[in-house]
Amino acid sequence: MPTSLRWGILGTGNIARQFVQGQARARRFVLSAVGSRTVQAAEQFAAAHRVPRACGSYEAVIADPAIDAIYVSLPNSMHHEWTVRSLRSGKHVLCEKPLAANAAEAEEMFDVAERSGRVLVEAFMYRSHPLTRAVQEAVRSGEIGQLKLIRTSFCFRTTKVAGNIRFDRALAGGALMDVGCYCLDFARLFAGAEPTKAFAVGHLHETGVDDLASGVLQFPGGVTATFACGMSVQADNTAYLCGSEGFIEVPVPWKPRRENAEYSVVRGTPPLMDGPPRVAGSPPPPPRQTRHVSAPGELYALETDDFAAAVLDGAAPALDRQDTVGNMRLLGELRRQIGVQF
Repeated sequence: MPTSLRWGILGTGNIARQFVQGQARARRFVLSAVGSRTVQAAEQFAAAHRVPRACGSYEAVIADPAIDAIYVSLPNSMHHEWTVRSLRSGKHVLCEKPLAANAAEAEEMFDVAERSGRVLVEAFMYRSHPLTRAVQEAVRSGEIGQLKLIRTSFCFRTTKVAGNIRFDRALAGGALMDVGCYCLDFARLFAGAEPTKAFAVGHLHETGVDDLASGVLQFPGGVTATFACGMSVQADNTAYLCGSEGFIEVPVPWKPRRENAEYSVVRGTPPLMDGPPRVAGSPPPPPRQTRHVSAPGELYALETDDFAAAVLDGAAPALDRQDTVGNMRLLGELRRQIGVQF
């Protein structure tokens, strides 16, 4: 029985480059081929990243019987077509986020995966880092009391608009699709449910996509979440999980570093003015505990090792169909409110 997966990559853009460079410590990853629209682009990528085979088409990669899994790093609007074609060719698929342009496409992609007997996972790599799991355990164990509020941001400022797929409506671009999807996934992950109410406002760029968006979500049990995302604004991009007895601060939630990724459990801010007295002689809890979590590999390697475990060992994937389709439905509703529909 194989212990690793042989991979083909569709696309040679920046995210494909990061994905390949992040596989140095992967335990179950073998890079076999890369495909692009031109053989020249594929050859340049292959030479730069030591890929054994360069293909001048995506079809050639998914038709290769020596490849087990496909990484789809194409623009959002192309995810549906090439994921479906890969699945029907007998390949397992790790597809970049967001999985599709809309929820209907995502549903069909999972339908095809199930009929084909293949694994399909959306590539939210932060889910595979032990930092995320450590924070989940801190919340689950009651370290901040009852979770009440989730606050996230994922913003960056780019001046490159011309030719940028993020600003192309025909390619299903926009801030919500590019980075806001992380905020929504994070909120849904920690709330453990789908929101019952969702509201968003945003700014539309002249290209027709949202370059800035913010919103509020209401979850069952009284949990609320706020988020902000943008491609024309800067922010600290810190995530906060606020509870009745304290809060957790995650300075780098989306791309945690391999060594000493950190989060802090903060209590007593602002000072507790009332409530039950402390037991005599017991020390007060420290107002801030900063903890560090190291990973056994780079972020993208953790992602592909998790994917291999799902394919080869029958382990639960980092995200399942319900996770992904739920996020796509929420993205669709918020885009509708802002005025960006695909």
